[in-house]
Amino acid sequence: MKTKALVPGSFDPVTVGHLDLIRRAAALFDEVHAVIFDNTEKHALFPLSDRKIMLERSCQGLDHVIVAVSTGLLADYTASQGISVIVRGVRDAADASYEMMLATINRGLGNAPDTVFLPSKPEYFHISSSYVRDMIRYRCPLDGIIPEQALVFLKKHPLP
Repeated sequence: MKTKALVPGSFDPVTVGHLDLIRRAAALFDEVHAVIFDNTEKHALFPLSDRKIMLERSCQGLDHVIVAVSTGLLADYTASQGISVIVRGVRDAADASYEMMLATINRGLGNAPDTVFLPSKPEYFHISSSYVRDMIRYRCPLDGIIPEQALVFLKKHPLP
């Protein structure tokens, strides 16, 4: 049986930490869905369409990685796609606590799969989407914190 995994996120924007997690998941599972979920609690800097383009370009060349967008519940997406594992990255104890809460909520929604936690590599501990958004707002260099393909996209589609 083919093992399908989900790497969910807002990817606003995709970071090198996100891409590392997707690559590592792709090495562990037969098929990986990197899915941008529209989180109504967050005020995104980038529209879903731009986030999808940046994530697709960043994942080019990664075999068996599918990039998608969902406006529904994570549990519904996993059920509709036959996904058996959710992969989440954790940087520190605060991340682990938050992710454990989400895993418990997802399991409580019924047919949600188990969650696997992968610790962040030390070189990515400091990188978060909120940090990257601040760097973008203040026009700071983004080299080394977002994937090169996303950086190329941003240079061609700067924020106002």
